[in-house]
Amino acid sequence: MEPFENGRTLPARSLDFWFDYTCPFAYLGSTQAPALAARMGVALTYRPLLLGGVFRANDTPQKLFATLSPAKAAHNGHDMQRWAKRLGVTLKMPPNHPMRSVEALRATLATGIDPRVIAAFYRAYWVDNADISSREVLTSVLTSCGHDAEKILAAIDTPAIKDDLRARTDEAIALGIFGVPAWVVDGTHLYWGQDRIHFAEGLSPSRLDVPVAVPVPDLHVYWDFSSPFAYLGSTQIASLARRTGAKVVWHPLLLGGLFRSLGTADVPLANFSLAKQRYYSKDLERWAAYWGVPYRFPSRFPTQSLRAMRVYVALPEPLRDAYRNAVFRAYWADDRDITDDAVLASCIGDETVARDVLARATSDEVKAELRRETEQAAARGVFGVPTFVVGDQLFWGQDRLGLVEDALRTR
Repeated sequence: MEPFENGRTLPARSLDFWFDYTCPFAYLGSTQAPALAARMGVALTYRPLLLGGVFRANDTPQKLFATLSPAKAAHNGHDMQRWAKRLGVTLKMPPNHPMRSVEALRATLATGIDPRVIAAFYRAYWVDNADISSREVLTSVLTSCGHDAEKILAAIDTPAIKDDLRARTDEAIALGIFGVPAWVVDGTHLYWGQDRIHFAEGLSPSRLDVPVAVPVPDLHVYWDFSSPFAYLGSTQIASLARRTGAKVVWHPLLLGGLFRSLGTADVPLANFSLAKQRYYSKDLERWAAYWGVPYRFPSRFPTQSLRAMRVYVALPEPLRDAYRNAVFRAYWADDRDITDDAVLASCIGDETVARDVLARATSDEVKAELRRETEQAAARGVFGVPTFVVGDQLFWGQDRLGLVEDALRTR
């Protein structure tokens, strides 16, 4: 049993699940945590924290969802429901979300962190949409789990319980946790999100492509060379198409132009907290290792991808796939300068074709086509790359390819 990631040892020795009740993705993760621990052969340790305290430490807005663009907010809503469907659980967004969770977290500590209480509070919040800060709901949850509610509620305002929750939150921050759910394996390896359970488990993926013989819709892929996530996602599209039988339609766009049209920062990564930046740096390496593809963060990041993207548009259709793969690899694996025409020519391969295409890339026709693709992407609701569209469903991120495959197989 070999781990996909350097530094991991299998079997694992411990699994910590860090959570707060106010996050829907933490709720989804909580429904999978016991089965994950069982597969890993370790005891599951629940670690409550106060998400507001984590956000303050990382200069993250308390109502993070309110900072999202309308397109991204809509996507996140769909994303939650897709994950709930995939995991076979019910998730209903409370109309008054977010609600206070501190009383429920303290009550959880006062019960000795009873897993039954954790499941019941999550169910109250994300299925029943109950106010888990109210004494009535607290009493109901605690009583239903066999606890003396009066005794527990008397304890939640004591200095000992308050200090315990504060200390646990500080411990989480020290571990580099910036959001929930957070999984910490063997006290060292941090994974964020219900969509990183496979990383926590530590095993390499199956590489068997199993084609299907049923009609499937086209898969539209929106991309730009400037994104590491687009590069990693691009390495998996051919095998996904083989497994599902989908026809892939590639849509080049100018990510900077898209961001400007949406009022988004040109380099969103630069606006993340330091903890989140460090995490994403490691996360990119994990995805590359998980999929077995080359990756090295380039010394010229961010780069100007305009020229490389126009060359792609100027190329004859049969040559585009090879060029796209070559430029992605040149920048994200070989640390080459993709603003250099010599590098782009080498990615085209044929010297005569390269000379003609590089000249054509400055034409008004090519410029207009790339601009049109970018505008149409924005109109379709695209707000970042890679974005995948199946029918009327939009998926953002290389880490949503599992959901994309679900959509392709179930239509």
